[in-house]
Amino acid sequence: MIEKNTFNKNTLNIRMLVLCGLFSALIVVGAMIKVPLPGIPFTLQTLFVILAGLLLGSRGGLIAVLVYIFLGLAGLPVFSGGGGLMYVLKPSFGYIVGFALGAFVTGWLAEKNTNNLTLQMVIAALAGTAVIYALGLTWYYFIANYYLNTPVGAATLMMTGFVMTLPGDLIKIAISVLLAKRLAPVIAQGVISK
Repeated sequence: MIEKNTFNKNTLNIRMLVLCGLFSALIVVGAMIKVPLPGIPFTLQTLFVILAGLLLGSRGGLIAVLVYIFLGLAGLPVFSGGGGLMYVLKPSFGYIVGFALGAFVTGWLAEKNTNNLTLQMVIAALAGTAVIYALGLTWYYFIANYYLNTPVGAATLMMTGFVMTLPGDLIKIAISVLLAKRLAPVIAQGVISK
């Protein structure tokens, strides 16, 4: 976790801004890599969201995801289903909102992990993913049932929005923790070999 070395409490340095931009771009790429499932598509967005929290900390992870959300709401087709302001009325938008809070929670817990212990990184990633699910499933339920008037029962929603996607998310958590363990020393040095 590199947040403490690159953030002052009141300022962002150029290196951190570049890393936030890089992670915003990675989240966009993750949105384009998708496997269609009933309800919610399987994408690599959560891998990069969790990785942003683990490597950039709470503020950096949050900024990276907020830039991604801003780009999508401004009309760029960066979400897995397009972009624009009307995207907030899609059932899956709650997951995107959850990305921001999930990255923040993951980063906040990762900042407490001063010894870079793998178990604490896994716990941070699981907590961030739980936040994404909580917001995503809640948003999906209310938009589907009360705005789109396409009733979705809680059991069906849990099956399509949680049970079917959980195995993939557990794999993405494992990959993000492994990548964070390998990339944290490189990013902390601030030098990537040519």
